[in-house]
Amino acid sequence: MTEPNDAPEEETAGDAAEQGNEDPLDPMAALTAERDKLKDQLLRTAADFDNFRKRSKRDLEDAAARSREEILREILPVIDNLERAVAAAENATDAKSVADGVSMVLKQFEDVGSRVGIERLKSIGERFDPQIHDAVQQMESAEHEAGTIIAEVLPGYALRGRLVRPSMVVVARPPSQAKAGAPPPASDSEEEDA
Repeated sequence: MTEPNDAPEEETAGDAAEQGNEDPLDPMAALTAERDKLKDQLLRTAADFDNFRKRSKRDLEDAAARSREEILREILPVIDNLERAVAAAENATDAKSVADGVSMVLKQFEDVGSRVGIERLKSIGERFDPQIHDAVQQMESAEHEAGTIIAEVLPGYALRGRLVRPSMVVVARPPSQAKAGAPPPASDSEEEDA
């Protein structure tokens, strides 16, 4: 009976010897294993992030393309009607009917613009704002306050509140005193002599 008890003791002693070879208390082996585990996790996280970044970029590009397609679908009927207006203008004898047809197409375009969020910027009579207006000329005006927009060369547009194109405008400035009949202001040198 002693032999069977000796055999299990030898096995446990052998297991202990094997565990001794791996020695879980060896700090260098534990640090190496932990380093390898963290390195593997880092590489996986970096790969996941890179895939996420690529997927996000692709999703944004797809969303932008869908948005452009949606706007194009809205604008295509306007283009069709403009082509019809051009074809009708070639054979038309009445300029008024052609102008009416083009006005209808312009109205259709304005309706489409409002549906997709395009807004024409108001400018004539407004104060000049360099964030939404682009001054292309200043004109002397006694009827308008300086800095007021008196003419619009090209309208400006915003898409859902974001400026797409600034309005190109003519801005009022006060009339020069030489033209208004008032004497020119005294120069600094004349004031010093007096």
